[in-house]
Amino acid sequence: MTLAERDTVDTPLTLLDELVLTLLNEESGYFRQVPGWNLNCAVVGAALAELSLTYRIDTDMESLIILDQTRTGDPCLDPILAEIAAEPGRYNAQYWIERLAPHAEAIIDATLDRLVDMKILQHHEGDFWSLARGAWMSGFHTSSEVGTAVEFVKTRISRAIFTDEIPSPREIIIICLIDTCDVLRYVFELDEESEQRVEQVLKMDLIGRSIAEAVSENIAGPLLRRAALTKEIPRVELRKLLTSKNVRIGNVPALFAELHQEYGPVFDLKPPFQDRMIFLAGPEMNHWVHRNGRMHLRTRDYLEDFEEVYGGTGLLPALDGADHFRYRKSIQPGYSRTRLEERLDLVFSRARESLATWNIGEAQGAVTMCRSLVNSELSPLLLSIDSQDVADDMHKFKERALMTHLVKVLPKFMLYTPSMRRRAKLVGEVVDRVLRTHTPAQRAGCPRDLADELLSMHTSDRQFLPESNLRFVLSAPLIASMYVGDQLSFIVHAMLAQPEFHDQIRAEADALFANGDPDRGALTGDGTDITRRFIMECLRLYPIAPISVRNVMNACVVEGYELPEGARVFIAQTATHYMGDLFPNPLKFDIDRYEAPRKEHVGTQYAPYGLGTHTCLGTRWTEMQLAINLLMMVHYYELEIAPKNYKFKISPLPSMSPNKKFKVRVVEQRHELPV
Repeated sequence: MTLAERDTVDTPLTLLDELVLTLLNEESGYFRQVPGWNLNCAVVGAALAELSLTYRIDTDMESLIILDQTRTGDPCLDPILAEIAAEPGRYNAQYWIERLAPHAEAIIDATLDRLVDMKILQHHEGDFWSLARGAWMSGFHTSSEVGTAVEFVKTRISRAIFTDEIPSPREIIIICLIDTCDVLRYVFELDEESEQRVEQVLKMDLIGRSIAEAVSENIAGPLLRRAALTKEIPRVELRKLLTSKNVRIGNVPALFAELHQEYGPVFDLKPPFQDRMIFLAGPEMNHWVHRNGRMHLRTRDYLEDFEEVYGGTGLLPALDGADHFRYRKSIQPGYSRTRLEERLDLVFSRARESLATWNIGEAQGAVTMCRSLVNSELSPLLLSIDSQDVADDMHKFKERALMTHLVKVLPKFMLYTPSMRRRAKLVGEVVDRVLRTHTPAQRAGCPRDLADELLSMHTSDRQFLPESNLRFVLSAPLIASMYVGDQLSFIVHAMLAQPEFHDQIRAEADALFANGDPDRGALTGDGTDITRRFIMECLRLYPIAPISVRNVMNACVVEGYELPEGARVFIAQTATHYMGDLFPNPLKFDIDRYEAPRKEHVGTQYAPYGLGTHTCLGTRWTEMQLAINLLMMVHYYELEIAPKNYKFKISPLPSMSPNKKFKVRVVEQRHELPV
């Protein structure tokens, strides 16, 4: 550990830090589930207790008193101190806990940011957290305490509970806080004697008692937990859909933005001969799904039927909770952008091999063209095989499987036609290719790839990743090339349809490749700024996965609407992309949205990669690969839309892609393709 890192981590922990660390469940990558009101009270109680320990406030049974209004410098504490100072001595601790409880979420966010900055916690895609590697803590209060931050907190609590030592005020308060959250029994194994000891400790602190009273006796709590249960979910009339322009052109995000404007954040639809469909749309829904969806929603029910197609169970897309986090952590290195950056030479060479097959004057289907280009890179990068000969068939099989077993707009027998049975056998062929190239002798001295991560997981725990799941997981990169290719085809159309952007992107590409292949710094530097922001705007307007589907596992109330247990909900997370209050003039193609001071993409309103625990694992990889492919295409070739009068249309199922009639003609070759 460097001296700078040591200085960072030696910063004393606050009670808020200690509460968050104690609630962290490292198996699930999130925090132990605590009823919202209880957690809010505990968080505010921790803030008040910290102000008390730093001599800013004092309490008695009747009032909470300001001792010192001097700012602490802590962004979690100073707003609370200022609010109390505005009404000094008028109310007791319980009043302030109840009043400030709605601010708890912002306090938690700031505390998590602080722990990440201190290199104690590491933040993962999907809002998961884990202890940062090598974050060993010492010297918070005594030089004798050594261990991780969580061990540091838990050791002190254990002493207070399981020995006769007189606990310090901090230890008393943190025990009160954890008991308020009702997770003490899950963190520590309590017997009858230790439970009695806890009861004694809880009586030792006035703020701790106030927190308990705020949780158990307050009137406002239940109202904040479950509000207005009687609101009826509005129903969308089918004729409303049939007359929508966005339905005709296949623009799913714009359609749901339109429905949100008329019906609000929650609405339902009852198609003929189908079950009721509940939709969630808008910024409030995005925020709720991202932060709270993991406690109320799951994917397993929706994907069970689809898993059977590949003969597996417990595949990553269908997992939730601790198993989902464990799986993501195991394969995350295989999808990291660092892996891509380490193999840029392979990316460039494989892309050129694919580009070399393009013929001057020929018009190709843009979707097939882009899928093939992307797959030429992904298969060797992630699986160390070449799959160009089977990729198109694999894509067609996956699309048919989605249409029959997931979207269910085709009867299931359509997946078992002779042509589809032939394509299904290719899944096994791909797996065989991967296994043949991943023996110890074959992999000696080779860079590690995604298949290595998956096979290591299979070897270490054959129950968690059984052999029956290998058909899916080892063919998944070919599926990924379908999605990334479709996104690239949207980007290509947007560029060719807007000459001013085409010229700017081509200028960046020519400068980038002027002196040979660019390195990581050049690809991520200012020289590709236009290209990056152009791609971000394409992801906003044309996200390939505009909707996520979940089943309600725990009934809940959102924005006053009850989502019953077992209901299927469709989360239109990209509807926000077409909302004018979030993205002004949303139909305008505007790459300046992503520059300061606008930065309209910051937050959950920009969600091309999904929300919450199932956020796409390879977002940073995908962004770089899209940029590389677009830049190479315009550097080496002059392209145009074919036919020239083509009217842009979207195919919305099974995921969004440009209409198959969209073709790209290779007009001329601008630069020679190096061998």
